[in-house]
Amino acid sequence: MQYIEPVFRPPSEWKSYILQVTNGCSWNQCTFCEMYTAPEKAFDFKARDRIQFELKLAAQQQNFPSRIFLADGDALTLSTRRLTEILQDIKYYLPQVSRVTSYCLPRNLNNKSVDELIELRNLGLKMVYVGCESGDDEVLIKVNKGESFDSSLEALQKLKAAGIKASVMILNGLGGSTLSKQHAINSARLMNAAQPEYLSTLVVSFPMGEQRFKHRFPEFSPLTQAELFQEMHWLLSNLCLEKTIFRSDHASNYLVLKGILGQDKEKLLSQVNAALTKPQTIPLRQEWQRGL
Repeated sequence: MQYIEPVFRPPSEWKSYILQVTNGCSWNQCTFCEMYTAPEKAFDFKARDRIQFELKLAAQQQNFPSRIFLADGDALTLSTRRLTEILQDIKYYLPQVSRVTSYCLPRNLNNKSVDELIELRNLGLKMVYVGCESGDDEVLIKVNKGESFDSSLEALQKLKAAGIKASVMILNGLGGSTLSKQHAINSARLMNAAQPEYLSTLVVSFPMGEQRFKHRFPEFSPLTQAELFQEMHWLLSNLCLEKTIFRSDHASNYLVLKGILGQDKEKLLSQVNAALTKPQTIPLRQEWQRGL
């Protein structure tokens, strides 16, 4: 396949075939994100005949995976008509594929009706990865997310109504030291209202420097390791989830956490408490082990 690099996918899609149906991100204004800022990643969509050609090539491969991830940053920005064509083509050329997933911005879900989402689910779209980042409106404005608590909740509720699973990401440390507590509490409030099937956290980082981020958020002060653990404690303490699979195991995290919320809430809080009070007694990633 010919990809316009770089190409990103969620860690859990490591076994999936990556089908690049768009290039870049249709919003691409979040100040914390540098995934699609290179000139070659200017937003565009791929023509149907090119997608069909790539699916034909994929169909010739032996032991083709049963899952497909639609890249790049927010394939669901495409119209329902175009997405329907893509999913129909996947079914035609690769009938063995049982699950299609994609990254998604809340705004793109809110541009579609529940009936349209049900149509996409029936064609194979089983789950979307929604980058909510925070449930706090002040933080979302500071990082130029272009979303709010209400827009994120509306999108997640639409997915629930359509029967499409949601995997939500929250960025640990996004509010810096001044907004850390409200970032954690309001993110928990958003998750409690939405009850997503999956929730993950990773630590905000700036491999290319903080200049772009601090242009809109000049008072930002990154959290220390202990402050990140405290923010995680606030988040977990305020989460009231029924059966959400929780993962904080991304390479950016110092402390690896895995469980089901709420049944594992106390166990997870115990691990965070140990990291806060007795860090030498619990496995933590060293700086050289961390990454994006």
